[in-house]
Amino acid sequence: MAQPQVNQQARPWDPKFTHADRERWICVYPAYLNSKKSVNEGRRIPKEKCVDNPLYTEIRDVCLNAGLAIGVENKTYCRELEHKDLKYRGRIRVQLKNEDGSIKDERFPNRHSLLLYLGETIPKLKTRQHSGSGSQGAQQQQQSSGKGQKKKGRKGK
Repeated sequence: MAQPQVNQQARPWDPKFTHADRERWICVYPAYLNSKKSVNEGRRIPKEKCVDNPLYTEIRDVCLNAGLAIGVENKTYCRELEHKDLKYRGRIRVQLKNEDGSIKDERFPNRHSLLLYLGETIPKLKTRQHSGSGSQGAQQQQQSSGKGQKKKGRKGK
């Protein structure tokens, strides 16, 4: 028999929500960590500690690896100019506090500490390391293959 689906949509705000309720978890958008964005465009940490165009899947993987309880939502950051583009989609909700309000993990006492951790850890992902070296090699091959071709133009000149 099929299992019932859990409602993934947020409930209307209620002051009775505890820190264990998903609506009280912090939100992390990829724009918070994007080094190509300004503070006015949504970046939340210093540029030196940011990542080039992070994806919500990378944020999800790092949070899961750190042992955090997360929720993935199909939302777009309100300051995003290209909000219909799929690469800007995704919001991660992260539980930082227990039901009684105490800190769940000592490494992440607040949102800022989590964002700094994400900015430091995402570049170490295997997907990031392979994609950077692979694209450089492909560019070098394209440049070297174009050198041997003759230029087109009028005959005799």
